[in-house]
Amino acid sequence: MTRHHHHHFVVLSFPAQGHINPNLQFSKRLLRIGVRVTFVASSYARLGTSTAASKLPDGLTFVEYDDGYDGKVKQGDEAKQRLARMKQSSSEALQQVVSSAALEGCPVTCIAYSLLLPWAAAVARELHVLSALIWIQPATVFDIYYYYFHGFDGVMRELEDQEPSSTIDLPGLPISFTRRDLPSFVMPKNSYPAALDIFREHMAELEVETSARVLVNTFDALEPEALRSVSKLKLTAVGPLIPSAYLGGEDPSDTGFGVDLYPSTDNTSYVQWLDSKPHSSVIYVSFGSISVLSKQQMEEIGRGLLDMGKPFLWVIRECGSKSGEDSTADSEEDGDQKLISCMEELEHVGVIVPWCSQLQVLSHPAISCFFTHCGWNSTMESLISGVPMVGFPQWTDQSTNAKLVEDCWRTGARVNPNGDGLVERDEVKRLALRFVCLNNRDFACYQRLQHCLLVALLLNPLENHISTPIPDLLHLLQTTPGGVPFSSNTVNNPG
Repeated sequence: MTRHHHHHFVVLSFPAQGHINPNLQFSKRLLRIGVRVTFVASSYARLGTSTAASKLPDGLTFVEYDDGYDGKVKQGDEAKQRLARMKQSSSEALQQVVSSAALEGCPVTCIAYSLLLPWAAAVARELHVLSALIWIQPATVFDIYYYYFHGFDGVMRELEDQEPSSTIDLPGLPISFTRRDLPSFVMPKNSYPAALDIFREHMAELEVETSARVLVNTFDALEPEALRSVSKLKLTAVGPLIPSAYLGGEDPSDTGFGVDLYPSTDNTSYVQWLDSKPHSSVIYVSFGSISVLSKQQMEEIGRGLLDMGKPFLWVIRECGSKSGEDSTADSEEDGDQKLISCMEELEHVGVIVPWCSQLQVLSHPAISCFFTHCGWNSTMESLISGVPMVGFPQWTDQSTNAKLVEDCWRTGARVNPNGDGLVERDEVKRLALRFVCLNNRDFACYQRLQHCLLVALLLNPLENHISTPIPDLLHLLQTTPGGVPFSSNTVNNPG
């Protein structure tokens, strides 16, 4: 295998669990082929390396900066102030890392920055370093944002005033979209205008670049059309960005991401419980690291699970932040398990934990289906684990991900809320029955999931297939956008 010791990547990550995980996995891929990697994130992310379950990959340099981030979702002026602090602190950190690396004789050859950090591209240009955007959502969502900022914004927003069944088509994409299929940030009722501004800035930065590089956490067989939909940009699939052990990789010890921002749970109890259950008999319920459902919605899910009478593993975080549509609910509802009136009854049927190793759970043979918020990391992990999904999308890209799961890949189903936006217990039971009861099981869905997994693994070994785009990227980095070969005089020297 070709080694790339002359390359030095700086990977800049937004300090949320759902961002850190794929960025760390991308860093591992680079380290595996001999690239030097410096991982930059806020001090809040650094806290996650101190837990028992956390282990940063060997050879990775972790650089932290202090911006006051505390892991909570903010709105309005408070969100803008937080982003301004993050921009200043992370920009200074990047400048320091690049300057120090040059003095050490290991100049930075690329700054790979993740979602919500568009200013990193401008910093890279100022430092005469190439940059690449790590897009941690599906390529389809990238395309939607691209088209929104290139003439389709009016068409998308007009859906709000049309019939719920009204659809739009976007160039090069194989499916049509209703208003409930689009990312929440592009709709008129978006509660987070600052977030839409960030995506606008992302697209503007890509326009400035002579040869923009977008690295997407997906794989070619999953989104072939979406990866090629925007002709002006080259989207390169570098996924699935999950640990090697779950992809038939050469390192069976690579079972975790390396940073855990949430309290670790002793996994022996729930794993032993799963071990005691029959094949495909347990429903796994988890709604990610940010989204918190309302008390009423949690109650309906609980009642639906009780009506099913089937064993389940449910992750209910002890604390959290409101997101999207739930942000107006009473804050005292956040993560309080006791607010579910049927808690004692639930504990007789299933197991409730504050956190768990999701990949370990999804890869367990006892799991039958996954009730999920359809965050992209969870969606990808479920696809690779061969577990069908029941989607409860809440905000941002989750609605689009649920659309892809249900209508494009047909590897799961999406809940249908009532007129008040509540998913009732009968709907929970109806969808769970598709994947739990043998005489009612959607075997075609399982076959499609197995095909998806086979396509991902047929490209083995790991270094030669899922990492194939990375050597291609490194080859691309041999020249600057203007075609000038890199040398110690052209990198990191603003003069």
